Formats: sequence, C-alpha cells, structure tokens
Amino acid sequence: MPEGLEPYVPPGFEAFWRETTQIAQDAPLDYSVESVSEPSTPGHDLRVLSFRGISGERLHGWLAVPYSDVIHPGFLWIAPYSRWSMQPNEYGVRSGYTSLSFNFFGESAFHREDYTPARGYFADGVSSRETWIFRRMFQNAVIALRILADQAAVDENRLACAGMSQGGGIGIWMGAWVQQVKAVIADMPFLGGMPWVLQAKAFRYPLKELTDFMAESAGNDAAVRETLSYFDTINQASFCQVPTRVTLGLRDPAVRPEQARAVFDALPGVKELEEIDFGHDWHPRMIEGGQDWFRKHLINSDR
Repeated sequence: MPEGLEPYVPPGFEAFWRETTQIAQDAPLDYSVESVSEPSTPGHDLRVLSFRGISGERLHGWLAVPYSDVIHPGFLWIAPYSRWSMQPNEYGVRSGYTSLSFNFFGESAFHREDYTPARGYFADGVSSRETWIFRRMFQNAVIALRILADQAAVDENRLACAGMSQGGGIGIWMGAWVQQVKAVIADMPFLGGMPWVLQAKAFRYPLKELTDFMAESAGNDAAVRETLSYFDTINQASFCQVPTRVTLGLRDPAVRPEQARAVFDALPGVKELEEIDFGHDWHPRMIEGGQDWFRKHLINSDR
C-alpha cells in the first residue's frame, strides 16, 4: 500500500469521537414534520422537516414515508460536499424504506445551489478538531438519524446511512460511532488518506480550499494535519464494524481509486467493494448495488 494510505489513528481518537457522538445523542429532539405535495415521490408521502441543530440553528430537510401500514427500515441520505439539498430522487427514495435527508447549512429542504469556492467551507475551523465544521455536521447527522428513528413508520432497529463522496464518508463515520446504524453505503467516500493526498503538487476544488488555507496560514500546517487525522475516513473506517458497501470510480479525480480502496481495506467487518468505470458522479449501480445491500443487511438480517 502506498505510504499515507494506511490507518494512522492519533492519540485520544476514540475518546474524542465517543464524546462528540454522546453530545449529539443527548441533545434534546426539537422538530416538526408537515406533508407536502411537491416534488412528487411515487409510493411515498413526502414530508418537510424542521429541527434544532446541535448549536441551536434551525435545519431543514425531508422525509419520504412509504404509503403502507407496515413498519419499514429507514436510512439517512447524506449530502455530498455542497450547500445544496439532496433531492428526493431514485437514489434517496427507495421502495419499502423511509428515508430522511437534510441541508447541513440551514437552507430549505429542496435548496439547489451550484458549487463555488466562495461558498465553500472546507477550511472552516480546521485549526482544531473541536472547531472544524465537520464535527458539527456529524453531530447534526446524528440528530437527524434520531429523528428518523422516532418516526412511527420506521423500525428503529433497522437503520442505515448512505451517501456519495462527503455523504459516503460521513456515513462511515456514523457506522463507526452510532449504535443505531446497522449498515452503510459509502459511494466514493471522501477524506480518505489525507497524508497521501497532501503529497500532491496540484489540487482541485473543493480540496483546494483547504490547501489554500494551509498555504496562506504560515505555521498552521501541523495543526491542520492533526485535525485531519481525527476525521480521516481511513481512520474512521477502522472503527466501523457494521456491514459497509463501498464503490469507487476508476476515473474519479476527486476521490481517487487508491483512496477508496484504502478506506475499504481499513473496514474490519462485513464489506463489499464495487469498482465502476466512471468519474466522480452518480451512477445507476449505486441504486442497484445499494438496494441489494440494504435487502441483505436491513431486511434479511437478524441484526
């Protein structure tokens, strides 16, 4: 394995994440849900969600609940890197499952926004593991999963996390630390093998937001690298014991194949890797393979 692509768990890693998770588990649930008619989600009642985040902010999302009296498994559908909201499409709304997705930044449930570096957040608070924005985002994902489990239509013992890129990485973090999570789908999971990534001479956005910050903040390089070690998805994966499906894109310039394979190799439990001859984008195999994974580990499992 190339240098920089193996787990390098820093001191206090497990204690930090158990405390971070417990704070989110102990936060009071304060949310409201209301049915809406648009956009259309065949076979599901679409509902908009508003809830109090870990820092008191108001966050918004949606729930897609099957039209049935049967209690269903559920999954949290986590957004990729962006300020947009995941749309309730065929990737995040599945027959026989209740799904929930939310906007990390307080935008509306169906907010659309093209990425621009000026609106990026990769470097926000990165000088400390306590303040990096991804700690708060993870905690809000924990709260969202608790809300999903609180729904009458959901089997709280059959919950999963799924997402692509940022969403896939955070899904693995959730699988590592949140006991309610019984399975993970991590499509092209981000933030793996950061020591290896930072050896490169050129970077593309959004990662370039981070490397620009490091270049402009003289003397801060060591602190940033320490923060990254607590979030690196390879380190997180080494604590993720639940069944986890990983996909990688053989032509992916954002999450390179070596990174995704290293994340997969670090997973200690039941796992599956699918290589797709594709770039960093949505692919139908994420639906088909994910459906099989959910069926095996949420429906046909005694977990």
